[in-house]
Amino acid sequence: MKSMLSAAALLLLVGGCARQAGAPAQAQAPAAASAPSVAPGQDLKAEHARWVSDREASLRKPDGWASLTGLHWIEGSEQRVGSGEGNDIKLLIGPESLGTVRQHAGVVSFLPAEQADLTIDGRPVPDAVELKPAGEGGPGTTLSYDAGKGKINLIQRGNALALRVHHADAPTRQHFAGLDFWPAQPEWVVDARFVAHPPGKSIAIVNVIGDSNEVPNPGYLQFEKDGKTWRLEAFGDPSKGLNLMFKDATSGKESYGVGRYLQTGPVCSDGHVAVDFNRAYNPPCAYTDFATCPIPPRENNLAHQQIEGRDASLAVAAGEKSYKGHES
Repeated sequence: MKSMLSAAALLLLVGGCARQAGAPAQAQAPAAASAPSVAPGQDLKAEHARWVSDREASLRKPDGWASLTGLHWIEGSEQRVGSGEGNDIKLLIGPESLGTVRQHAGVVSFLPAEQADLTIDGRPVPDAVELKPAGEGGPGTTLSYDAGKGKINLIQRGNALALRVHHADAPTRQHFAGLDFWPAQPEWVVDARFVAHPPGKSIAIVNVIGDSNEVPNPGYLQFEKDGKTWRLEAFGDPSKGLNLMFKDATSGKESYGVGRYLQTGPVCSDGHVAVDFNRAYNPPCAYTDFATCPIPPRENNLAHQQIEGRDASLAVAAGEKSYKGHES
């Protein structure tokens, strides 16, 4: 397999491929960002700059990752919520008393405090409301307070439940330090070949809080760089785009130590797909202590891969660097 296609051919690949007739749909996988979308004739650096700008705007949204102010695990049958002393769940920003979260027989409900300014979809919360986490059943319940600047969602990680809290006035949002990327380089848009696994294969993915989940793993990508053939296990639907999580020799140095994420466009009918490492991006936990990011599997550590019986290391000097505004 050639390590690089011509610039025009790579741009065609990055622009996406028509779905192969009869290609089976695969289960969706975690964590993705916008897929590469450079069309023939577009300038890589200009398009990359627009993509970075859009990504930063998403992080800075009033309810984006930079606005997180807390991740509060639900323990016991009843916990009081608010910013005042004496609350079991203490909000960084918000009214002294917001309400009470209750857990009984697997159902989580929220009881607003007297005169609490709580809404769901703009409507006042009744005496009590059941909270549902986002998932296959829908987007989940979002409680809003402080005239919509504060938002509370229920999340589930393994058997544990937690309240995830955003606020538009979060210090991490107000003082967001901006993103730092390597300059976009054509040599880091590589041609890869998708190799399918037998149907039903999965990989155990561990997140930063130690939970492990089996994630569908439809196949892996092979690509050439520096005269060697590298391999990355892939997730998601090949007909729509693959999700990648990887570490490399820059991890913990120039780039974020946990690793980085990346999304491709659809796999072409001949099995090829462009991997634009210029769009490797940091997981949410690079910006906040209140995210539960999946960690790249050991198979995707490009700093230590066995190639022809020898340990090889690849430094991906492309994509997003470490975020300087957050110290964990």
